[in-house]
Amino acid sequence: MTLEGNCQNGSAEAGFRKRNPRDVFLRQSRVIEAIKRHGRRVSAECFTALISEVPDANPRVGIIVGHRFGKAVSRNRIKRVFRALVMQSCQELVPGRALLVFPKREALKMPFSVLAEKWSTTLQRAGVLRAKSEEGARVGR
Repeated sequence: MTLEGNCQNGSAEAGFRKRNPRDVFLRQSRVIEAIKRHGRRVSAECFTALISEVPDANPRVGIIVGHRFGKAVSRNRIKRVFRALVMQSCQELVPGRALLVFPKREALKMPFSVLAEKWSTTLQRAGVLRAKSEEGARVGR
């Protein structure tokens, strides 16, 4: 599976830093379907994620909320919350990974700080976020 148009020139990580952080979000249905078929599942109390390897590509995230979640107001609200989580952590995402997030209804009842903590611990455990010690080493260079 390839994600076309993700890297301008140079390495994936260098191209990622130059891009707009909103470019992290997946919008192509064929890529989303490929992740659904080939991704490995990681579950948390407030969301489920499918993670797929994407060689030589910038990290990408898709947020999927179906009609079963609830009415449009709650679906849009939870998408805004998870977009904010992605925007907070977009610089810490490991290149070469694509992630589909399926929020659960319980996430609407949680405070944002608790949700952010569960988000980071789950993604670190899954190998999608850089470790805190690696983050400090990268800043010190």
